[in-house]
Amino acid sequence: MGNEKIYQMDFSKVYYLLVSKAEKKGRTRQEVDEVIRWLTGSSRSELEGMLERPVAYGDFFNQKTCME
Repeated sequence: MGNEKIYQMDFSKVYYLLVSKAEKKGRTRQEVDEVIRWLTGSSRSELEGMLERPVAYGDFFNQKTCME
């Protein structure tokens, strides 16, 4: 799968794939959340909000990194 396809996928779908992979490796959802919040500067409520509405994975990271 090319990068462009991943960037166009819904953030919540990619998020749950990341959580699933992390759990298979003995990690937790909280650790995934911590890394995403650290990378983007998002709060817990912002991250939860992104999971509830449709937003492309690439757009999520572009929004968060361009805000600074």
